[in-house]
Amino acid sequence: MSDAREVPAVRVDLSGVRRRLDGTQGRTYWKSLEELARTPEFLEFLHREFPQQASEFDDPQGRREFLTVMGASLALAGLVGCTKQPEEKIVPYVQPPEQVVPGKPLFFATAMLDQGYAKGILVESHLGRPTKIEGNPDHPASLGATDAAGQAWVLGLYDPDRSQTLSYRGEIRAWSDFLAAMRNAMAVQRPRQGVGLRILTETVTSPSLAAQLQELLADMPAAKWHQWEPAGGGASAMAQAVGGPRSVQYRFDQADVILSLDADFVMDGPASLRYVREYTARRKRPAEAPMNRLYVVETTPSPTGAIADHRLPLRPSEMEGFARAVSSAMGGGAAGAGGAAGAGGSAAWAAAVAKDLQAHAGRSLVLAGDYQPAAVHALAHEMNQRLGNVGQTVVYGAPVEARPVDPMASLAELTADMKAGRVEVLLVLGSNPAYSAPVDLGFAEAMDKVKLRVHLGLYEDETAALCHWHIPQAHALESWGDARAFDGTATIMQPLIAPLYESARSAHEVLAAFSSRPDRKGHDVVKDFWRTQLGGDFEQAWRRALHDGVVTGWTGPVGAGGAATASTATTSPTAATAAPPASAGAGLEIAFRPDPTIHDGRYANLGWLQELPKPITKLTWDNAAMIAPATAARLGVNNNDVVELKYRGRTVRAPVWTLPGQAEDTVTVHLGYGRTRAGRVGNGAGFDANLIRTSDAPWAGRGLEVARTGEKKTLACTQDHWSIDQNAEARHVIRPTTVDDYAKEPERIKELTEVPPRDETLYSNYKYPGHAWGMSIDLNSCVGCGACVVACVAENNIPVVGREQVARGREMHWLRVDRYFSGQPERAETITAHFQPLPCQQCENAPCEQVCPVAATTHSDEGLNDQVYNRCIGTRYCQNNCPYKVRRFNFFLYQDWTTATLKLQRNPDVTVRSRGVMEKCTYCVQRIEQARITAHNESREIRDGEIQTACQSACPGEAIVFGDVNDPNSRVSRLKSQHRDYSLLGEINTRPRTTYLAEVKNPNPEIPAAPGPEGSEHHG
Repeated sequence: MSDAREVPAVRVDLSGVRRRLDGTQGRTYWKSLEELARTPEFLEFLHREFPQQASEFDDPQGRREFLTVMGASLALAGLVGCTKQPEEKIVPYVQPPEQVVPGKPLFFATAMLDQGYAKGILVESHLGRPTKIEGNPDHPASLGATDAAGQAWVLGLYDPDRSQTLSYRGEIRAWSDFLAAMRNAMAVQRPRQGVGLRILTETVTSPSLAAQLQELLADMPAAKWHQWEPAGGGASAMAQAVGGPRSVQYRFDQADVILSLDADFVMDGPASLRYVREYTARRKRPAEAPMNRLYVVETTPSPTGAIADHRLPLRPSEMEGFARAVSSAMGGGAAGAGGAAGAGGSAAWAAAVAKDLQAHAGRSLVLAGDYQPAAVHALAHEMNQRLGNVGQTVVYGAPVEARPVDPMASLAELTADMKAGRVEVLLVLGSNPAYSAPVDLGFAEAMDKVKLRVHLGLYEDETAALCHWHIPQAHALESWGDARAFDGTATIMQPLIAPLYESARSAHEVLAAFSSRPDRKGHDVVKDFWRTQLGGDFEQAWRRALHDGVVTGWTGPVGAGGAATASTATTSPTAATAAPPASAGAGLEIAFRPDPTIHDGRYANLGWLQELPKPITKLTWDNAAMIAPATAARLGVNNNDVVELKYRGRTVRAPVWTLPGQAEDTVTVHLGYGRTRAGRVGNGAGFDANLIRTSDAPWAGRGLEVARTGEKKTLACTQDHWSIDQNAEARHVIRPTTVDDYAKEPERIKELTEVPPRDETLYSNYKYPGHAWGMSIDLNSCVGCGACVVACVAENNIPVVGREQVARGREMHWLRVDRYFSGQPERAETITAHFQPLPCQQCENAPCEQVCPVAATTHSDEGLNDQVYNRCIGTRYCQNNCPYKVRRFNFFLYQDWTTATLKLQRNPDVTVRSRGVMEKCTYCVQRIEQARITAHNESREIRDGEIQTACQSACPGEAIVFGDVNDPNSRVSRLKSQHRDYSLLGEINTRPRTTYLAEVKNPNPEIPAAPGPEGSEHHG
């Protein structure tokens, strides 16, 4: 059955690929090695319009798995009978609540947490039901954008696998029983000053929660508060680098030249949305305004590496040596120990980068990734100081975390105390260390020695299973709280709905149970804290903070120290002058990274994120061992081969995925998978990389061994799904160029293909006298993050179909982000990656409309390609005739039409489709109609920018712009007038309303070109 599910995994002959590239002129763009090799299996898959047996489901095991998945959060079944819905009146309103109008949503400002830090959001609410999340334009961390996890956050609220009852040893208990048990436990601990009490949290920036913890520790000074962040550690490495806890802010909008040392600022960190916005803002008008330049040095291809002007793949052990070489080339003193020799074969690269940084002193930026050691952070800081960047593009301040600690050291100390029998009461708030802790600590085993274990969590997860008491955690959209952003800005987090489960409690309420006032509500705890912080008219300030989503003018808790100045951040002498690392030598290295979609596993049960193709690999529902093609060939493994990873005496089995651009002799594995108690969606997906991860080398290490097992596991990868039969260099689907070439020949992009005249068609030339809606997508601003895809899913009630269905090519996403590679697969340094979002192109000459026998696909008088669901009879002729392959068919009843609670999350303005119906992007026609009604009621025209599609509003890079192309002054019209604008497959005369702005790179001519027939920067 594998041929019905995915492109067959055949061994690709790299020498044959090399011969094919030798026979081409200009750059060649490809999605996969199979496409590049043009294997017979790939060509058969490509030209088979519908997969074999696409309408059949004769695999009993697969059908059972499908039905299991459909019963969980991707269909959200199972909530009936166990959900406590908000209390409702069953009589009509005599006086409706203020501002509540049926059919008109309200928006409330709050925040979501990313590694404990706040990202400001606006939550759309329909009659008290949160349904959709947008970014808060007034919040410094989001600026109106969201990421994929932010879009999926609302799904977590309605996940039926959430913990629903308070329990003791598996038996349901009442909240009063828990209070009585904690009162007895504290009666023992207080006389001993809490010597046996330990509290474990994740990173805490919440001012009110921190105040509660400090009050508890003051009452019992012998108790200890520990913190564990599975994907954290960057702050502690920075603290070692600069001589103490500091927050750091980068100003990408002020930086002309940027060097990233394995820092994926596109996907990682609480400031990623702002950094993407600032970075892409400098690349909007190439040849008209100075463009910035980005160098990325990394081990595994990332979205940040994909958008770089130059990318250098290095093994983890080579990163510090490269940083020292750059520092040495800039005249570094102690940091130059080892000099250019530390950079190995990349010495010329390091010298060119150093020269460029020095030429832009004060307007350059060097940043080290969170997963780099303190030495690399120290070198980055030292270079920023020497370049005069501190205070310009790099700003240091007081730490935002309530108590900055090294999370690994904190967890190790707690584990040691448990093993020694010094812990009598353990309170775990929201963390899951039994799953995420490094294996050598033995955290789960140590818990057995604790007499009383209490866990608060959204799920009855791996840690909950080892605790006596488990309290279901209230979701942040149904509880009060607060948090600070990366720059210290505070947000008061307000609930939008009553808790779905009566037993659910917030961290504030659970902590209160350990105090002398155990019955305090979360609202009272938060409001009482801010009453001490906000002067003047408190009620007015409180209401303003709730309305805006930020606490204006507040810089930190009253009595806390002020911000650190730039001059107080000094390079740690030990880190800066330490001897350079030893030569990497032979053997394999391993790198650990959080997963791009489900992070450290906390989002494992969210089907929207499991089914979101990962930006570079396009894998779904699984993790894999990422290996460079040349390394895979040497090891004798190929895609889908299961290997045994042996590292430091421990083993785990993982499927292989060959990844062009991966540093050679390095295997990268992603965290977050292999869960056993995530829920019905997340359980059993992938393998657990934590089983070979150790505390002394949590992010990288040497000595990995890879052994073949002879087994195979088919991975659900979408990279070849819906491929345009492009022979990409002939179709010119993407058209990258350089800023110099663009300045010389701005018309070259349009001239790559010949677009027929408008009157050269058999279609009628409709004039569109009113509005003519269109879209422009700037490929220079797209970072491939996938936020647009999940935003579309949330807005348009798009179902999740499950791993088996994705493997068969049946994913339902209306919008996909194609990823193309260019370069020589066996030479990682030549590989570049490019992104291209592909929604329905809304063709004026739409091929789909001519073949539908029942006129289910029609054209509106404003240029929209409409789909009439109740006419569709499922012939799929339209899908067959679409050259862009953007139509999706419901092979099964993917939606759950019976679970009443499911209606809480769905957008009431969008039809829920059934089996046998074709669906596709609509340009968010419901938002167009809402704006039309509003404008009509206010007796005015629709304003430019008033309508934002779901994908547009989510995009952190502002790559997507929608508007009226009939208005010459509209933003979309101005973008379409640029020389970079082109139509995808314009030569076939479909006249798509969606057009693209070509990607423009800003390369440094002094960077050594990778040898080969393609050259370094030629784009033909």
